[in-house]
Amino acid sequence: MVSPEALVAAAAVLVGLGLPALCLWAGRVELAGAWGEEEEEEEEEGILFIPEGGCGRCRLLCKPSALAQHLVRSLGRSAALRGGPWPWPRWPRLQMLQQLLQPPEPEPAVARELLQMPDAGLVALDWLVGPGGAAGGGGSSPVLLLIPNAAGKVTGGLLQLGLRALERGFIPVVFNRRGHNGCPLTTPRLQPFGDPRDLREAITYLRCRHPCAPLLAVSEGSGSGLLLAYLGESGSSSRLAAAACISPIFRGRDWFESGMPWLYEWPLLLHLKQGLSRYSRSLAEAVDMEKLLRSRSLRDLEETLFCGSKPHPTSWETYWDRNEPLRDADEAAVPVLCLCSADDPVRGAAARSLPLELFRSSPYFFLLLTPHGGHCGFPQREPGRCWGHEAVLEYFRAMAEFLRAEERRKGLPRVRRVGGPVAEPPIFTWQRSYTR
Repeated sequence: MVSPEALVAAAAVLVGLGLPALCLWAGRVELAGAWGEEEEEEEEEGILFIPEGGCGRCRLLCKPSALAQHLVRSLGRSAALRGGPWPWPRWPRLQMLQQLLQPPEPEPAVARELLQMPDAGLVALDWLVGPGGAAGGGGSSPVLLLIPNAAGKVTGGLLQLGLRALERGFIPVVFNRRGHNGCPLTTPRLQPFGDPRDLREAITYLRCRHPCAPLLAVSEGSGSGLLLAYLGESGSSSRLAAAACISPIFRGRDWFESGMPWLYEWPLLLHLKQGLSRYSRSLAEAVDMEKLLRSRSLRDLEETLFCGSKPHPTSWETYWDRNEPLRDADEAAVPVLCLCSADDPVRGAAARSLPLELFRSSPYFFLLLTPHGGHCGFPQREPGRCWGHEAVLEYFRAMAEFLRAEERRKGLPRVRRVGGPVAEPPIFTWQRSYTR
């Protein structure tokens, strides 16, 4: 059954296809070569390794290192990045909608597991299973944690990535925040934009369940705020071997305040309101539900939900001091690939929304920048295919290859796989995990 927010977006697309105004979102016309001088200048920075054809003039911006050289070689050889171009490369919003609205083929089967947090709240882990009803890979196969956008919308694109990973021997699992995607809300508290406490509990559980398997994580869109915040807060104790962000939002407050394309914002706003209305009675203890459901933008909803809390009200400024994705980025100690498009209509202009200095100075952050691709789009000519997904999976393969080579070069015993040292995990309360 098609969801209401998908119907809203699809109807808007049908109207927009007959109107030139479709190209006027965010207040500017998008024409060939109309990015502006600043963005063209930024595009020229970094290592050019896909000179022509394929997905465009891809560049890797990072601090020089042996790992960076290895990634350039591996991604440069990738067949996915050299595939045929998409017919409408300069229509980023259509690329975005194609990935958001097109369901994956085949529809994956999911086994849900609920984890209870220390405050009795619940998060859900959805394990993607293969056609035979079994999860992919074996005991030492890499576990790939998929993090949806901040609205909890599990898009067809994210599920498609999970299916591709399943085919290649990964064990994909989707992380659902409190109250999102059918996860029961048992406390009057939701997860703020950049609060990684629940994610940390989930990753601790995954390490205990798969003690010898590499742990990897990939986030989509605004969900990257959660993953980036976790990597910064956790530092070298993150338990992850590598991470990737597809079309990440780096500056949360600026993103909410600058406004978003209405065709992206309205479906997500409707999706959030529908989910929250199910818990209006329990949330009424902490939030003004009438004001919340009247919100006209994602910013209004975020501010009402987390700053207007009745027990602990706070200011918008204080909220973002605690929830900016890159507040502790200097502490990150896990390689992170950020796949971004210069024409992303949701993130905003590259010149002001990409933290280029972070990629120049940190040995752990890698920016794969392409001129076209939209927001979480990056489509290929084949239906349902996304070259961004292939690039992310190739990145994880290259990371495993690099770490194995480093171990051989240094003559180290194989005390770890891609996932880091196989140390005794801390005691985890297994009674707080239960499956349905």
